[in-house]
Amino acid sequence: MKNIMRITADGMLQDSDNGIRSARSIQFIASPNCDERPEGTTITLLVIHNISLPPGEFGGNGVTELFTNRLQPEKHPYYATISGLKVSSHFFIRRDGETMQFVPCSLRAWHAGLSCWRNRTRCNDFSIGIELEGSDDTPFTDAQYTVLAALTQCLRAQYPIADIVGHNHIAPERKTDPGPYFSWRAYAELVGTKACMTQYADQPYITFRHAIT
Repeated sequence: MKNIMRITADGMLQDSDNGIRSARSIQFIASPNCDERPEGTTITLLVIHNISLPPGEFGGNGVTELFTNRLQPEKHPYYATISGLKVSSHFFIRRDGETMQFVPCSLRAWHAGLSCWRNRTRCNDFSIGIELEGSDDTPFTDAQYTVLAALTQCLRAQYPIADIVGHNHIAPERKTDPGPYFSWRAYAELVGTKACMTQYADQPYITFRHAIT
């Protein structure tokens, strides 16, 4: 199937060939939790996360409210512990494949936190963050893998993505997502033949460094 997703020059995701948004178009909800990338920064890293709010519950508005600083702590006991966080990601993929964008790829979303990859700190500077609606103890859906792979392909068409990692790779002392139920192999197969599976600290990730000249 032809991938009709594309990233515009200003980092916005579109899902049609002619730029006219379709009935299933990507929804853009602007998050204030972002800023400019350092001048001259090249985007080379894709970071996969999982999230559900309340934890283990899917389909609600908690994630959107968190990323837009509108989470109401009285709605759930867990919300009171995170309501002061200022976080975001570039994209959020729901269980049915619905995709939301919160930050243009040209800007720095606040998704990685204290992080390091290949001896390079501040991963937010040079990465794009994708949140999957899910948890560490729930398998992800076929729709999510399909959309994630298509999004990955169009991001690679716009940016020189060299590695795709989980939050656990770049912040191993703090984070475990996308978790053991995320199938790196299934994802790599959908992304295509240039996606090479490898490991870091016994954790699988995807690299394209062998294909970059």
